[in-house]
Parts: sequence; structure tokens; C-alpha cells
Amino acid sequence: MWIRTILLLALISVVLAAKDFYKELGVDRQADDPTIKKAYKKLARKYHPDKNKEPDAIQKFADVSHAYEVLMDAEKRKIYDRYGEEGLKQQQNNGGGFHDPRDVFSQFFGGRGGQEERRGPSKLTEIEVDLGDFYRGRDLEFEMDKNVLCDHCRGTGAASDGDVVRCGGCNGQGVKVQRAQVFPGMYTNMQVTCPDCQGKGTVIRKPCPHCHSAKIIPSRITLSLHLPRGAPEGFEVVFDGDSDESPDWDAGDVIVRVRSRVAEGEGGWGRKEGGLVWRETLGAEEALLGFNRTILHMDGHEVDLSRKGVTQPGYVQVLEGEGMPTYGDSPTGNLYVHYSVVFPNVVPPSLRSDLESAFRKTRGGKKRDEL
Repeated sequence: MWIRTILLLALISVVLAAKDFYKELGVDRQADDPTIKKAYKKLARKYHPDKNKEPDAIQKFADVSHAYEVLMDAEKRKIYDRYGEEGLKQQQNNGGGFHDPRDVFSQFFGGRGGQEERRGPSKLTEIEVDLGDFYRGRDLEFEMDKNVLCDHCRGTGAASDGDVVRCGGCNGQGVKVQRAQVFPGMYTNMQVTCPDCQGKGTVIRKPCPHCHSAKIIPSRITLSLHLPRGAPEGFEVVFDGDSDESPDWDAGDVIVRVRSRVAEGEGGWGRKEGGLVWRETLGAEEALLGFNRTILHMDGHEVDLSRKGVTQPGYVQVLEGEGMPTYGDSPTGNLYVHYSVVFPNVVPPSLRSDLESAFRKTRGGKKRDEL
């Protein structure tokens, strides 16, 4: 009895230790080949040792490459689904060994011994957010239109797989040979693309009722990104393989560029390199005699602004450490306060007399700073 228990526990430990190839790629067990292919592409680029220097990147890269090789091979996938990884090991022992994960990557993306896959165009999308979002950081969600493979025909354009048949015009070759005259009495054979199938070698006997042989349908997707605190102007996030899909190419990337706008309610805030700009307006009295004010920063803390004596129009006061928060290795920026002065439209007679007296004293030898 105890021997049976030990064997059962050993079997359970082997099952638990075995890797789940579907989980490795982040797909379900019913995933089709295009879904598996897209998932592998994202993960392989993420963990490729030439780009990712994390300690576990090499192992992760090997795991996703091994999972991709198995699940994209119909025979290996069938064995894995039925017998698990142990069944695959038995096949390997019988001569059906696996390959270097770098070779799998090369065959997929092009390179050593591989045919480079054609990629579709990437899309650039610009988003404007409040400058305060750069200061505080924010998680953003946005929607965009894209073309996806028709969910009925999966990009074949046909009502069923049996409705994609060999082209009779070129006998499935994709090209035809035509006889053309070069000179009078001289002819040559020219190879041209088959006009019936446009070089594909197949034609559609019955079109897909959903996309009407367009192979793609319009869709609207939601993407999410994180804007970190202090991110630079024009901060970009790349969504790998989220551009328009097509049966003729691998989907390109979506590049999202985030820019700032001066939003209503944020007053005179602006941005200057690694710092921030605030525009403050003074009255004539404050500009001449000094002032003490408080402004509310983007995160709610108060910043004191004060000056003694005369503040000239256009003067810039620098407050260190009150600019944009640190992003990456950049130091915390400064806050640049730009002052402007508003003078009254009319000077009352009594004030005019006092000003004239003061200016006469100034011209008599006293400095303006003493006023």
C-alpha cells in the first residue's frame, strides 16, 4: 500500500513540475495558429537575450520558443495535448528532437536560415493630456479603429476551407507563360502573374458571407498605457503587433506619443525642458514695493512667492526643486516664475503728486531701490 502511495506522489510531482505550454504563451487550449503566433512574437521580442539583460530572460526565451515550436507543429501538439510533456520526451528519444530556441526565433523573424516575414505598416497615434498628468503620473485608456481578420473565415475570404480551390488559369502556379513578339519574326516566352488569382495560386469559389471576401473587418479596440511621473514631452509607448491585421502580412505596431496641453484650470502652467513654468501677474504697487503670495502646485502643495523691492516686468524667479519630478536618471527640475506687471489705466491726482515728488527725489541722487 505504501509503495503505491509513494508512486502516486511521485507521479503528481512530475505532473506539477511539467510546464504548461499554453500558459507559457498566455493562450488558451483552443487557440488557433495565428493567435499562438502573435503571442510568441510578443514574448520572444520581450525576452530575447540581445535586448533583455534580466537574469531570467534567457530561460524565459527558451521556454516560450520551445512552447511555440510544439504548439505550431500539429503532430507535436496532438501528442502534447494527449500525453503531456512526457509524451514529447518519448518522441524526442525516438529521434524527433527539438531545436535551438534561437533558430526558432530566426525562422519566425528572419535571419539565419529563415525567411523574413513581411510586416504591415505601423500606426502613430498622438494623445494630449493635461500637464498635471505628466507631473502626477496617470494610467490612460483610449480607443482606436483597426482592421482585424474576419472571425468567420480567418482571413481566407471564403465561406469555408473547402471553398478555397486551386486556380484553373495557372494550375495553382500563380504565374502564366505568355508568348510575346520581340522583333518581327522573333518571339519569346514571358512569365507573368496570373490575372485570375493575382499570383496566389488559389481562387475563392464561394465568398465569405461576413466579410464578402474582404478577409478583414473593421473593429475598435481599447489600449491602456501608464504615463510615469515626470515623463518627457512626446513620451512614447509601443504596442507590439496591435496595428491593422491582414492575411498578407504580420501586423505592425501601434506607437502612442503623449503630449501635454495647458488645460482649463491649470492657470499659467507650462513646461521648459526638465522644469516647469508659472506665469504670475503683479499690480503696480506689488511690483514697486514687493509682495508675498502663495500658489497651489499641481499636486496640491503650496509654493511661496515673495519679493522685496522692485520687480521688473519680464523678471524670472527660479525656485530649485519645484519643477518636474525625477524621471529615470534626470534630476528634479526647477520652477521658473515669469512675472508680468499690470499698471492702472488712470492715476488719481493725489497719487500722481506723490509719484512726481518721489521721482524728483530719485533724480536728485537717491537710488530707485530705496523707494
